[in-house]
Amino acid sequence: MAQLSDDCFAFGGPMMSVDEAVAIIAARVTAIEDTETVALEHADGRVLASGIKAALALPPFTNSAVDGYAVRGADLAGGGEQTFPVSGRIQAGALAGDTIATGVAVRIFTGAPMPAGADTVFMQEDVRIDAAGNVVLPQGLKVGANVRPSGEDIAEGNSVLSAGQRLRPQDIALVAALGLTSVEVKRRLRVAVFSTGNEVVSPGAPRAAAQLFDSNRFMLTAMLKRLGCEVADLGILRDDRIALALALKQAAAGHDLILTSGGVSTGEEDHIKVAVESVGSLVLWRMAIKPGRPVAMGIINGKPFIGLPGNPVASFVTFTYVVRPTVQALSGTPRRRQMPIPVRSAFTYSKKMGRREYVRVSLREGADGMLEAVKFPREGAGLLSSLVETDGLVELGEDATIVKPGQTVGFLDYSSLI
Repeated sequence: MAQLSDDCFAFGGPMMSVDEAVAIIAARVTAIEDTETVALEHADGRVLASGIKAALALPPFTNSAVDGYAVRGADLAGGGEQTFPVSGRIQAGALAGDTIATGVAVRIFTGAPMPAGADTVFMQEDVRIDAAGNVVLPQGLKVGANVRPSGEDIAEGNSVLSAGQRLRPQDIALVAALGLTSVEVKRRLRVAVFSTGNEVVSPGAPRAAAQLFDSNRFMLTAMLKRLGCEVADLGILRDDRIALALALKQAAAGHDLILTSGGVSTGEEDHIKVAVESVGSLVLWRMAIKPGRPVAMGIINGKPFIGLPGNPVASFVTFTYVVRPTVQALSGTPRRRQMPIPVRSAFTYSKKMGRREYVRVSLREGADGMLEAVKFPREGAGLLSSLVETDGLVELGEDATIVKPGQTVGFLDYSSLI
């Protein structure tokens, strides 16, 4: 299990910036060391435990890039068409056979090995066959054309994938092309997820008139699973400090990360702060971010605890900028900051200096073909419709104070955040 020291998130000011929090996470959280071997068909989304080197070149032999006719480049004259007798035929998967003779062509197909001595292939659509069955080749083709040399893609011995890399379908294809059937990966992170509050009940349970169905727990679980985590859904914790503290302490015993939503504000019935302090240490509970200022981060028996806001939009945004980098650090995955796409603002917006804000927007094509960001018409961190009916977020940095129509802003598509 990953362990943290009690002072690893220590911060002397009243509110921490997003970048400060993420930098501390990246520097102090220790990645899990446990590994396992999985078959390629189960490797998507897993984190490589060790790097992979190419045990053979790709492609492993020189082959034709097209269907056509292979010749010796030395046999090609400078001008006019040339006629070559056709000697032999090589299909993909067949052996190349004998060395090509001077002044002849060999019929060859895409992926077939080049015969020894041949170094150039004419595409079949660029040639014609005369009445005697000879191939007539046009002038002007460069020597070496339409040939894939051995190692053109990857040379034998090259490093191709690094430890800590989260495997994607294209990575798995590369591993398969090298002939491997399994990979060594980090075990999945074990994350305990709670919702908190007397005002929420699970979908399917009886709901009182003043209660809401819990949505955060399901959203957070889905986001964690997209990051490759093994999630333990521990339900809803009621507003009882003693019960909260006991549940948090028990969760720390068997998980790498504890994640809750709700109960982190400053109200009399927000009990997370006191509960965490009674079984561990709370080292941060406010961040300079909107939506999502009340975010609690702490240590319980050496395990990181993160308490997200109860409003779903705030929970979504702070998951992306606090939980996601924590999961990456625990998994040993290098953090790659999401790069905003420049688009044109179609809205006016003002904000406070010193706070990073995220505005929910939809994209549309302007009259000149440029992409424009249109702000969701209503405010509020509790509006799930604002996440469902928009395309992503506009990121406004700490130094920004106002956005006007026509101004260039940075857009983050939801697909890049989850």
